[in-house]
Amino acid sequence: MDVLIVGGGGREHALAWKLAQSSVLGELHAAPGNPGIAGLGTCHGVRADDTEALVALSRRLGVDLVVVGPEAPLVAGLADELRAAGVAVFGPSAAAAGIEGSKSFAKDVLGAAGVPTAVELDEPRAPCVVKADGLAAGKGVFVCETEAELAAALPRARALGDRVVVEELLEGREVSLFALCDGERALTLAPAQDFKRLLDGDLGPNTGGMGSYSPVPWVDDDEAEALTEAVHVPVLRELAARGAPFQGLLYAGLMLTESGARVLEFNCRFGDPETQAILPRLEGDLLEALAAVAAGSLAGIDLTAGPETAVTLVLAAAGYPDATETGVPIDGIEEAEAAGALVFHAGTALSAGALVTSGGRVLNVTALADSVGEAREHAYSAAERIELAGVQYRRDIARGAVHANA
Repeated sequence: MDVLIVGGGGREHALAWKLAQSSVLGELHAAPGNPGIAGLGTCHGVRADDTEALVALSRRLGVDLVVVGPEAPLVAGLADELRAAGVAVFGPSAAAAGIEGSKSFAKDVLGAAGVPTAVELDEPRAPCVVKADGLAAGKGVFVCETEAELAAALPRARALGDRVVVEELLEGREVSLFALCDGERALTLAPAQDFKRLLDGDLGPNTGGMGSYSPVPWVDDDEAEALTEAVHVPVLRELAARGAPFQGLLYAGLMLTESGARVLEFNCRFGDPETQAILPRLEGDLLEALAAVAAGSLAGIDLTAGPETAVTLVLAAAGYPDATETGVPIDGIEEAEAAGALVFHAGTALSAGALVTSGGRVLNVTALADSVGEAREHAYSAAERIELAGVQYRRDIARGAVHANA
């Protein structure tokens, strides 16, 4: 089975790494890909937002499946265009991807499906959460504890879209819960937790994500299945009833409160950087599962997570997220891998044969171990071997999980 992965970040490198292990994989392609993915397959210089060129590339290569990584192409209708051209694709239609593309649409779907979520406020008042209504690359959510923070957040959110949504600030523990969905059924993947803020202690600006780990101590397998039945399945039914069946990865960001689970957000694709912690633990053939979703039936598909813990660190460039420095040389990846870590390229490029930074989140360092404490030690030890001037990464990823397991 020949596959084309759309995208060029750490999530796509992790997908390529996992799909490369499939017994049914033929040729692996990526557009545009990155230097890490180039070690696993063939990269093509086609942007992820160039729908026409991607459809043409898929047909020219004769691929059996296209796996779309980022959300923007899905919201723009890439999956629709591929299906119309007779190309099998893992990823929802534009109508179904609206669950991420519009916060107000998601609110409407959740209300109709009877799935609890944060209450939308009639007028902004702290404490609250301010969200840009449309896509914002993970940077459109502002947690406002004070009126001063609220005053600063509103213009920033409005700059990202015409409309903003203001919600109550929920208290509890966060969890990211992924499910492969074929339009009707949902296959739960291992829960993870990510860290959105730039700095230790959940301080600083929101980012696309600074680290993750899986499993989550406070959500076991049975609880994850129960959450999928309570959250994902009703949403699948509602979307199908609206003529927009969801075929792809439905990602629920949840807050586990004293009153039960509440949906913080829905995403229409694999999360980044949670994917980099979830896939290394995954047992079974992911390619067969993604192809089954594209074909419209998950019947007979089983994916389980192994017993190890995975911890992922995001190494970001100097100036990220506001004024990222690019073109900075990167060294030490082989040393980090020799230490036992997986290193996924997220924002890298080749310049005159040398590896340099090309984006804000540069590398993802993932380590597996029998305990979260050991996984953290291995991940941080490997990260220290990477040489990148001005590198930023949090030192507290998964620290709370160590204490939870103690």
